[in-house]
Amino acid sequence: MFAGHIPVWKKAPFIRFLLPFMSGILVQWHLQMPVKIVWLILLSALIVLFIHFFLYDHARYKFGITNGMAVAILFFSLGCLLTWLRDIRNNDDWYGKYYKAGDIVKVVLQEPPIQKINSYKALATIATVAGRNKIYSTKGDVIVYFQRDSTLSLDYGSQIIFSKPLQEIKNAGNPGGFDYKRYSLFQDITHQVFLKQGDFIALNKKKQNFFGKILFPVRKKVLSIMRSYIHGEKEYGLAEALLIGYKDDLDKNLVQSYTNTGVVHIIAISGMHIALIYWLLALLCRPLRKIKYSKWFVAAIIISGLWLFSLLAGAQASVIRSAVMFTCIVTGENFSRKASIYNTLAASAFILLCYDPFWLWDVGFQLSYAAVLSIVIFMKPIYNWFYIKNKILDFIWKLNAVSIAAQLLTTPFSIYHFHQFPNSFLLSNCVAVPLSCIIVLAEILLCVISFIPFFAVFAGKILSWLIGLMNLYIERIEALPFSLWNGMQINILQAVLLMITVMGFGYWLLEKRKAGVWAWLLSLLFFMALRSVSFYQSIQQQKIIVYNVPKHQAVDIINGRNYYFIGDTDLAINDFIINFHLNPSRVLHRVKSTDRLSNLLRQGSFLEYNFKKILIIDTDNFFDTVIDKIPIDLFIISKRPKLNLFSLSGIFNVKQIVFDASVPFWKIKYWIKDCDSLHIPYYNVSEKGAFVMNLN
Repeated sequence: MFAGHIPVWKKAPFIRFLLPFMSGILVQWHLQMPVKIVWLILLSALIVLFIHFFLYDHARYKFGITNGMAVAILFFSLGCLLTWLRDIRNNDDWYGKYYKAGDIVKVVLQEPPIQKINSYKALATIATVAGRNKIYSTKGDVIVYFQRDSTLSLDYGSQIIFSKPLQEIKNAGNPGGFDYKRYSLFQDITHQVFLKQGDFIALNKKKQNFFGKILFPVRKKVLSIMRSYIHGEKEYGLAEALLIGYKDDLDKNLVQSYTNTGVVHIIAISGMHIALIYWLLALLCRPLRKIKYSKWFVAAIIISGLWLFSLLAGAQASVIRSAVMFTCIVTGENFSRKASIYNTLAASAFILLCYDPFWLWDVGFQLSYAAVLSIVIFMKPIYNWFYIKNKILDFIWKLNAVSIAAQLLTTPFSIYHFHQFPNSFLLSNCVAVPLSCIIVLAEILLCVISFIPFFAVFAGKILSWLIGLMNLYIERIEALPFSLWNGMQINILQAVLLMITVMGFGYWLLEKRKAGVWAWLLSLLFFMALRSVSFYQSIQQQKIIVYNVPKHQAVDIINGRNYYFIGDTDLAINDFIINFHLNPSRVLHRVKSTDRLSNLLRQGSFLEYNFKKILIIDTDNFFDTVIDKIPIDLFIISKRPKLNLFSLSGIFNVKQIVFDASVPFWKIKYWIKDCDSLHIPYYNVSEKGAFVMNLN
């Protein structure tokens, strides 16, 4: 990127298009501009470019800046337009524009139902909505949960009809929590429904497309081979993820171990897997290259193989990115042109974002491009730090150089999204990466020889041993002291500043330009200043948070960098709830657990903190522990106590009532009427998300 004296935008002209295009995507999503304004901007840019095209040469040169601005505006507006079109809510056929509770809908399953703990889950497309007077052909997806029943005989392409009301997908609304509603919307999913036996009617006719009809049976066959010949739940679960990206059988604790050691990228189908398939296809096609005029035929075989594997692996953003990039490389080779890797990266990103602008928010997309760009920029300078004659040691150092290089630009993304840094990434990558490559190739071999049971059993035993060895190594690395630096919190501006710091340092390292030093130092200084401000704010914070954890009581009282937890004891052993609902907030607020807060007074259900009086009721017997006729700043109702708010209003002067997520809906509905009659403000955590109250 920085080598030589030719500016990067001249070596990679696609960057000029990509940056305004990405800006248009971001602006359109956040501002939601009317499509008429977007079309007006786009047509204005086209008119300017059209006029510029017919100018004389000296006039073109004179208005060159205008032409450049028009091109940037054109791609900016194109990004806005494609984002507007991609949003399913803007589609005239979106079912949300016609559906009303009680309407009969017909859905088509887009995948075989996947078994979960208490249900089956499947993605489905709503094909029709039958209202009172008309049947509408519609578009848009819905998540369907089926009651756990051994008699469920649905598959990919099955059509069912039902009238059970669809439920809009909502976020839990906890501070720092994952935006599941946006994540689902980006995949055209806005609603979900739970169906019991008898809630739906399955139609006899299936609706399948050509690729699905081929790929799902092949995928099912591969999974059957993995489960038949690879022994151990952890082993075959990881084998399925490594080969075709199937993650439903993965052990959650094992995935966390791979994440904590910095090698979770080998589980996600990505560039490494596509590179292996490319190498294997190129090797198999080598004899064909000797045939005259076979160049494009071989290229077609390789490209077809890459894309078939990409579709088989679930067509994730990271694997599609790699498939697009290798397609560009193969095509360029056949034109006898060696394109700039930066231009190839920018072109592939542009193509992918044209197909789906929402991939810009995909973590895999971000990490994938950051890793490749970082390797391209920094790998050679890092590798040149040492000259090693021994080929084996040199290979090991090259692997480490790649790992270090990839980590430089991916670190800001990792900290921003996952709030941790794997200190042991070198130890884990130098073994896991080459070993996983061997395992993937061995899995392909197992699929090829699976029709010969003797050889398949032997290959399966070797694979089980290799995967078990890799798992054991990763778990041992994770257990090392200080292997993980977690609880890190940065906002998006700080992440951008970190990236500018790394890029500025790289520019100075390779080009020895002062501009790189200034960019590096100023961005680092600004980053440290923002960090200092955020740490000061966290020291001063005092608040109470009532979390939205379905069917559970969970309350944090925060004082500076500490929190005091009040809630169900079983939450302490439920890793999913802690990591999904509670930890994001605690990382956001930079707090750690404490058994007591210095200015917190607690007597049974009654708490006093910073002169704020809080009452938490979760049982019927609470009158013995409270002092009557006092003002209550916050009244938290939890679980199923027998309460009469009219009676309580004669004892307490309540300023705010909060119903937490453990309270049944029917009780809340009953109490809300009392709140309205008593003119007491109320807050329903289950509907509105976590309740946060400052106590300063």
